[in-house]
Amino acid sequence: MERVKRLRADGQRNRERIVEVAAELIARDGAQVSLEEIARQAGVGSATLHRHFPSRQALLEAVFQDGVAQLCARAAAQPGKAPAVELAAWLEELTVYTATHRGLAAALLAGLDGRAAEDLCATDRLTGAMSVLVDRASAAGALHADVTPGDLMKLANAIAVANENDPLTARRLLRLALTGIRP
Repeated sequence: MERVKRLRADGQRNRERIVEVAAELIARDGAQVSLEEIARQAGVGSATLHRHFPSRQALLEAVFQDGVAQLCARAAAQPGKAPAVELAAWLEELTVYTATHRGLAAALLAGLDGRAAEDLCATDRLTGAMSVLVDRASAAGALHADVTPGDLMKLANAIAVANENDPLTARRLLRLALTGIRP
């Protein structure tokens, strides 16, 4: 049985701060943002960054997984009182996240070093989180009967990829597309 080393409280705070700052800078400057800039903005030394993330790939994967976890948590936290509105808001968040994290997917895929893309893929997790929202909206009569979570995932991704670095346009186009899924 492999032991997982637990971080001290200050180490955990540093790690979380590095991931938070990296996500902000990737959204602003792209996935090739300087690791030194990330460390500086996070208020840690380069050695601290590298102790937590021995490679750019490791940091990018942590940023990606953290973003996915946040999206899934927000989907799960929806109260279900206005299913169509909650689904649309979450899809908008997903689309904007994807559009603003410039080049993250491409950088992640380029750095796999022989690992399968499925090792990083979060489509199943995101689709699962979305399924609850889609089921609620469908039960409320707010979607066409044939709309699936997979359809909406493809729609959100297509809009985000087509509008990479332009979250305002991505948001506007998603809203236009969503008016077509309502009965």
